[in-house]
Amino acid sequence: MLRYIYIFLGSVSVFVGLLGIVVPGLPTTVFLLIAAGLYAKGSQRIYNALVQSKFLGSYIRNFRKGMSIQEKIRAMSMMWTMILISVVFFVDHMAFRALVVALGVVGTIAMSLVKVRRDE
Repeated sequence: MLRYIYIFLGSVSVFVGLLGIVVPGLPTTVFLLIAAGLYAKGSQRIYNALVQSKFLGSYIRNFRKGMSIQEKIRAMSMMWTMILISVVFFVDHMAFRALVVALGVVGTIAMSLVKVRRDE
């Protein structure tokens, strides 16, 4: 029974990840990683299909491979540029500004934990 719950939750996570491809601000990779973990517990066959998928599998494979230092710097610079533009031009309430900046700090910490690829 638990196996089917993992498969169901993994499928929901894949669906949300697919939405993240077209909805700005909704992460794709995070939900696909969650789905991969759930599928690994629920069905090895579905897990393999997800990871080997030409379209969705690349998100998981790229995450596992890691990022070069230049990619990390570029990603964090772009993230903070968007955060600052949002805070300065689009968010009026001070509490929401603080929330956006706090989430940016969380994102920076998460990015710093991503494995560095040393092959370059």
